[in-house]
Amino acid sequence: MTKHKCGWCLGDDLYEAYHDKEWGSPVKDDALLFEFLVLETFQAGLSWITILKKRENFRNALDQFDYRKIAEYDENKIQSLLQDAGIIRNKLKVRATVSNALAFMKVQDEFESFSAYVWGFVNHTPIKNSIENYKNGPATTEISDALSKDLKKRGFKFVGSTVVYAFMQAVGMVNDHETNCFRYNEV
Repeated sequence: MTKHKCGWCLGDDLYEAYHDKEWGSPVKDDALLFEFLVLETFQAGLSWITILKKRENFRNALDQFDYRKIAEYDENKIQSLLQDAGIIRNKLKVRATVSNALAFMKVQDEFESFSAYVWGFVNHTPIKNSIENYKNGPATTEISDALSKDLKKRGFKFVGSTVVYAFMQAVGMVNDHETNCFRYNEV
């Protein structure tokens, strides 16, 4: 028997595996939250499948998404990343990754963890939405607007409300699996 899945992931094995194993599962680990933040910022204006296909390349190019190392990237490292055909070579996004790593660590210092900070926007409990068809789901919410505004105030870049909402979905802050998806009640 085939399990029903959200319509957005159908037809691509990588997309379906990501949907089945990761998307919407609550993430509280700072290292993984940073990875998703980086990937979502690179996704801005592109399709998520493009980013998923390059995820391992990003992982290798960005020191396994180690924000401590990324925060120390110098101009030579930035230029080498801009020559790396395995990732998205957008100058503003590459530079934003470095400045976001610095901002990320400042948030950790203030809140003890990035997780405590972002999850505070949903009272540390995932919001379970009731979406029957992913096409009818929101692209932003009041919470993503507030989180986006606060991240920008703290120096983060490429964190508009749509990017932030996609991040919230990916890390399980909101459960936007379709109500008839097998994952809806699992996460």
